[in-house]
Amino acid sequence: MNMTNNDIFKKLRVALMLRDDQIVEILELVDFRISKSEIGAFFRDEKHENYVECGDQILRNFLNGLVIHLRGTKENPKNPNDVLAKHRAEIPKKTSEKPKTEFKPKTDFKKKPASNNKKAEPKVQVVEKVRFNNGKAKK
Repeated sequence: MNMTNNDIFKKLRVALMLRDDQIVEILELVDFRISKSEIGAFFRDEKHENYVECGDQILRNFLNGLVIHLRGTKENPKNPNDVLAKHRAEIPKKTSEKPKTEFKPKTDFKKKPASNNKKAEPKVQVVEKVRFNNGKAKK
C-alpha cells in the first residue's frame, strides 16, 4: 500500500498538532495562498464527495513553510521544541459539563460477614511445574 500526499499531510498535521488555520499561515510563509476549506478537502475520506487529492506542489510548499515555521529564518532563528510546545499549549483542554461521579453498582447483595476463625487454606496447585528443554545443551 502506497502512501499518498494526503496521507503524509494528515500524519504531519496530527504529529505536529496543527489546525487548518495554522496550516494556512505556514503556507503563507512561502507565499502560497490557500483557503481553509481547500485544506479541509485534503483531510477528508477518499470516498467523500469533496475529497481532493493533494498535489506535489502543495505538499512541497507546506514542507518548505514548515521548515521556516519551526526553525525560523537565518536572521531570526527559532527553537523547534519551543514552537511545538506552543502548539501543545494552544490545544484546549477537554472539559466535560457533567461532574464525574463515583460508580456505585445497584445491587442488593449483602456481603458475607468475615469469619476470622478459619485458617487460610493453602492453594492447590492445579498444574505441575514443568521444565522445558528447547534442545540447548547445558554447559
